[in-house]
Amino acid sequence: MVLKVFFPSCCSSADSGILIGRWISEQNSAVILAVVHFPFIPVQVKQYLGEVQRVTKVTVSVLGSWSNSKQEKEESLSEFLEDLGTIFCHEPWIQISKEGDSKFWSCSILQKHSKNPQEEEIILVYYDQRKVMLSHLHPPLDTAGQRAEDASKLSAIFDTVARSQVLFMTDRYDEGPIKLTHWQSDGVEASIIVELLKQASVPACMLLTFLLSVVSGICRSRVLKFWPLSFLWSKLSTCEQLGHRLQHLQVISSNKKAQNQSQLMRKANIFVSLLIDVALGILLMSWLYRKNRIGHLADTLIPVADHVAEELQDLLQWLMGAPAGLKMNRALDQVLGRFFLYHIHLWISYIHLLSPFIEMILWYVGLSACLGLTVALCILSDIIALLTFHIYCFYVYGARLYCLKIYGLSSLWRLFRGKKWNVLRQRVDSCSYDLDQLFIGTLLFTILLFLLPTTALYYLVFTLLRLLVVIVQGLIHLLVDLIDSLPLYSLILRLCRSYRLAAGVKFRVLEQQDGKPLRLLMQINPLSYGGVVQTYRLPTYSCYPRDSWASLCKKLFLGELIYPWKHKGDKQN
Repeated sequence: MVLKVFFPSCCSSADSGILIGRWISEQNSAVILAVVHFPFIPVQVKQYLGEVQRVTKVTVSVLGSWSNSKQEKEESLSEFLEDLGTIFCHEPWIQISKEGDSKFWSCSILQKHSKNPQEEEIILVYYDQRKVMLSHLHPPLDTAGQRAEDASKLSAIFDTVARSQVLFMTDRYDEGPIKLTHWQSDGVEASIIVELLKQASVPACMLLTFLLSVVSGICRSRVLKFWPLSFLWSKLSTCEQLGHRLQHLQVISSNKKAQNQSQLMRKANIFVSLLIDVALGILLMSWLYRKNRIGHLADTLIPVADHVAEELQDLLQWLMGAPAGLKMNRALDQVLGRFFLYHIHLWISYIHLLSPFIEMILWYVGLSACLGLTVALCILSDIIALLTFHIYCFYVYGARLYCLKIYGLSSLWRLFRGKKWNVLRQRVDSCSYDLDQLFIGTLLFTILLFLLPTTALYYLVFTLLRLLVVIVQGLIHLLVDLIDSLPLYSLILRLCRSYRLAAGVKFRVLEQQDGKPLRLLMQINPLSYGGVVQTYRLPTYSCYPRDSWASLCKKLFLGELIYPWKHKGDKQN
């Protein structure tokens, strides 16, 4: 059999002593965690390992001995190291010795209590203890077959080192009876800034939690459940985004500790996303309030709205004539054209009525950018929806007329074939009609059929205008979803410290010689950028339904409405 010994590279120059770590019998592997130097008292070592095992829940024991022959050249030392196997009683007992300046190490296995000892091939694997402890091994996306089995074996190695963090809190400068060598032997890593931030974050989180509880109580109050406020809250994308950010703040300020690495990364991603969102919003706000840009924007808004209204009037005048040489029903064409022209006239009057207050409204709307760039973009989307409300009304009128005629023609077509729609059983059944019913049905079918091209043309034109507005709003919300869902902290971590996001490992052969153990170097393969986004992508509420092209074409053909906002049932968790 093959015995694998995972040896930390930071202990290669350690003084002679004993090896402590975890024995994984299922894999026939030994994970070395630290070296205990001479002199020591075996009873104190056992008590120390018992405390570590109680805290970390990892079976830590003495696995063997380590001899650095460059420092110790006495023959009695090797005999003493062999005798330690009878004191600590671990089977098998691993003996590793470094032979001076040689690149090759000797490694042997002692099995004193075994009746039939077998010679095992030994593979010595070096690993970076710091990177392994700080990294998080992600399972492969394809978890079937041999790859899943290999991932489970590697996760046992990573989990052993990560859970033994308490063991690494003791360095060589401690005055205790046990001297250890591990990745923090030269001094425990610490940062005064990080410690101060930890202490300051406790009252800040308590204050933020109290404020969020007050805001959540106001949002859940019965006042917002009445018709006008509940309608606005469900339809305006700004309210949806504020509710989404409120949930993010509740996750960040929660006193509950993260149970695993995934929850910790999710909190970090949300925090960085909020931080960058607010920073971009403040930059936008500073740009808007500099050089009176809001006044210039307000002065430009009214002429643009007038220009759009004039273009719509010209379009309606073109439809009321002979558009593209088509022969329309003149009476219906004139009625529909004058009806829409009157709505445009009302809209122009409404815009000019609000013109004295537009600059003040934009000034207060600009202050909302301090809540984040996403909130400002959602407000921009709602402003576009309000400024193009007349186009939405035209689209609804045209779609209702077109839908009425389509369903009327389909019903009358079933009448010609002696069929009818059974409402109770939701199916088409046979039916016998008398002569009067067939005569009236023929007249209505003829009228609807000849009026259909005029209605279809108006419906087509206003649907194209409506789709143009929806596309603009969709692009804005795509940008909002990108800021909300992109795991920025994970991407920065992948760029700066790629070993923190491990997708697997690779082994590089260092030295190989007959009679000596095979020496390998374990290196961490980082997770790809696409894997980082797929693993840590944050959920969004997505203001637009994700319909397929076939479903969208079916809705357009049947005259069903394309809503600019998402229904509550479509909200993603």
